[in-house]
Amino acid sequence: MAADWKQKCDSQWQLGAHGVPRSDSVDWKSVFEKKPFDRNLLQNPSPYGVNHTIPPPEPHRSGMPPPPNQPPQFEPDGNFSDWKTSTEVLPYDTSGIPPGVVVCQLPQYRWFSLDQCVDLKAEGLWDQLLDEFQPEIVIEDWYEESQLHKSIYQLDIKLLGADGKTVIKQHTYNPEENLECYSHTWKKVSHVFSKYGPGVRYIHFLHRLKNQFMVEFFNTKVTDSSIIIKTSKAGVK
Repeated sequence: MAADWKQKCDSQWQLGAHGVPRSDSVDWKSVFEKKPFDRNLLQNPSPYGVNHTIPPPEPHRSGMPPPPNQPPQFEPDGNFSDWKTSTEVLPYDTSGIPPGVVVCQLPQYRWFSLDQCVDLKAEGLWDQLLDEFQPEIVIEDWYEESQLHKSIYQLDIKLLGADGKTVIKQHTYNPEENLECYSHTWKKVSHVFSKYGPGVRYIHFLHRLKNQFMVEFFNTKVTDSSIIIKTSKAGVK
């Protein structure tokens, strides 16, 4: 019975207590089976095979180029399934080199981008919930303090309309690292979307990581990325 599935959803997430609209037109069996609340909607959240509860591995710097029969590495190692990836090679920075000075080797930097687009209705959410209740959308990410450059991480989150293109809300984050003292930890990034307005149907999650090549390849890792829909909203707990 439809009423039974509705009751199961209410018991699972206390929807009524949070003021969540519970129309009889909603496919409550599908909602219960997909479990859209309080779980990570991103696939493969840790593509580098590490997690933030363990310190990031120290880079091995041999100072030696790869053997002649081994091509140099320009891309990071990892399992990037479910992510769309791309690389942007940045121009060499020669701004600090005095005129006439010959430099044999300069670091080459690249942005490595990973992005996913989450279809909220496919994950079990419904129109009335998204348009009227507008549940909190909690974003979290952890990036490695690689100290390869003053800018090693960028985050761009877009809440999109039904066409998958119209931006309803956006959050960007582009921190600048302190390179004066050595530190190598995971850095947490978080943001909560609330009162974002009606029409949101997709979430586009993009982060960019800076990698470096100079004789050897060094990268900036990321882990435990998440998008979580809460059964609460600002002012309703």
